[in-house]
Formats: sequence, C-alpha cells, structure tokens
Amino acid sequence: MIEQGRGTVRQQIELPFMESVKISFQSLRIRFYRSIITTAGISLGIAFLVSVLTTAEVNSEIAKGSGQEEIFSNEEEEEEKGKGWLGISTKQLWLVTMSLIVCVVGIANAMLMSVTERFREIGTMKCLGALDGFIVRLFLLESAFQGFVGALIGALIGVVASTLIGLRSHGWNIIWDFPLLRILTICLICCVIGMFLAVMGAAFPSWRAAKLPPAEAMRVEV
Repeated sequence: MIEQGRGTVRQQIELPFMESVKISFQSLRIRFYRSIITTAGISLGIAFLVSVLTTAEVNSEIAKGSGQEEIFSNEEEEEEKGKGWLGISTKQLWLVTMSLIVCVVGIANAMLMSVTERFREIGTMKCLGALDGFIVRLFLLESAFQGFVGALIGALIGVVASTLIGLRSHGWNIIWDFPLLRILTICLICCVIGMFLAVMGAAFPSWRAAKLPPAEAMRVEV
C-alpha cells in the first residue's frame, strides 16, 4: 500500500502473522529480564486466584466424600451464607479482584516503559513501511505470551499451595478425593484470564506506540 502526504511517498507493507510472532519472540528474548518481572506479577495474581478456587473445590469435594455436606452448625451456616461466587467468601473475592487489578496496572506500566525505550525501533519500523496494526499486533503478542507463561506458572504454584494446605487440614484423604478434572478446568480458565489481563493491560501502550509519527520517534533521545 502506498501512502502519500506532504511531498513524501511511503510504502506500507503488511507482514504475515507468523512474522509478527517471530519478531515478538525475538523482542522478548532481547528484553528477557524485564519480561521476567512482568511475568512474575501475572504469576502471583493467578497463583492467588487458583489457590483460592482450588482450596474451595477441594474442601467441597472432601465434605461430599465424607458425608458432611448436610451437617452444619449454626456457625457453619452463617459462614456458608457469606460465601459468594464459586463457593469463595466475599472477602476472598475482593482480595482476588484487587490482586488482578494490580497485575493489569503493572503490565500497563511495564509496557509503557517498553514503548518509551523503543521509540527509535518503532520509528524505524514505521519508516520501513510497518502499518499501525502491525505495531499494535507486536505489543499485544508480546503481552499475550507473557500472560500465558505467567498464568501457567501461577496456576501450578496455586495448585501446589492449595494441595499442601489441604494435606495439612485433611491429611491424605485429599489424595483420594482430589477433583483433578475440575482443578484442570480451573487452571485452563485462569490461564485464559491471565492472557486476557495481559492483553488488556497492553492495549493503551500498544495504541500509543502505533500512533507515534515516524520522524518524531526517530528524533527522540532515550
């Protein structure tokens, strides 16, 4: 595609999707340590979420297996009334929500810093004909990769932590009553949530990077 404006002609080239994936991987490898910091933030938030959901699921399964689900004291009934979404308490739900919001803010901050450091790189790509959509795609792919890896690590940490808590509370009964299929489903959902939060946090920095005028980006001293 040819773009004309103010006496200049600039050819814009749409690269294949796999080329975008390759460039995104190279960028993450170059900025490996910064990527680790962003990934760690996602891991902690998802680990907390998975731990809370897995613990609630395990407790429910053990209660059913031991036939105690219908035997509640008044105090236990009050505790059940305080439970909200997916059997977790309202307090835990708020804590999980706040931790995920902090993750999104951290991702957005890291991506904004990445955009600032890469002004010249972005300007060079745009001068060579990169479309705005290509720039956005690069940043969103980087965030999605970090989100998936961070969420996967966080899910594993959360399951291990909840299993250890379950062993301490219920003993080895947790091994026989462990709801493996439902726990795997929780981990898969949380990985998707991690990717979504990472992409959402990178949306504004990606848009800002795409809107940089090429000549201005090349003049910036970083």
